[in-house]
Amino acid sequence: MTSEAHQQTEITGEAELRELLGEPVQRALDKERSALADVDREWLAAAPFCLVATADADGACDVSPKGDPAGKLALVLDDTTIAIPDRPGNRRADGYRNILSNPHVGLIFLIPGRGDTLRINGRARLVKDAPFFDGLAVKGRRPRLAMVVDIDTVFHHCSKAFLRSELWRPETWGRDAVPSRPRIAKRLESPDVPLEALEEYYGPSYAERLY
Repeated sequence: MTSEAHQQTEITGEAELRELLGEPVQRALDKERSALADVDREWLAAAPFCLVATADADGACDVSPKGDPAGKLALVLDDTTIAIPDRPGNRRADGYRNILSNPHVGLIFLIPGRGDTLRINGRARLVKDAPFFDGLAVKGRRPRLAMVVDIDTVFHHCSKAFLRSELWRPETWGRDAVPSRPRIAKRLESPDVPLEALEEYYGPSYAERLY
């Protein structure tokens, strides 16, 4: 353990946390709802990206990104239920395996250019087929499974994090501050694969294999 770690002052209880941060304003507490409003449905229809947080039975966590064309990312089944389709990927299924032992999930839905977000917390289950799968098809391909979420709480979150990070300001983007994806794969994952092969794999044809 480093000397810096020994110098850390840890918070070990909620009373200590509240003494430091204070109590939330009532408005922040009151914004939680248990069912979707019309504007929530509109947000879900417009959002092309979300983050899905899960944890296994022992509490080990995972956060997975999900992305689709707007209108195909999340389907509203009723006022308290949504479905998020699965698409072809690396087949690790970390979040899905977590759901099998612990159904609690946290979702954040983003709309590009917007600082505010839509947050949904609930309980998920995995469904391998249902009539609504037809409405989630992209390029004629139905999802192999869907994560159906029974909503516990839903609310809109303010834009402070996006303002601080300047996330939507292209002039602040540091895309070249780290190596390209092929070079990262070469360094950490596939050292025996020629860089040229990795660049071809992650090249223009990569987008053709999304569905």
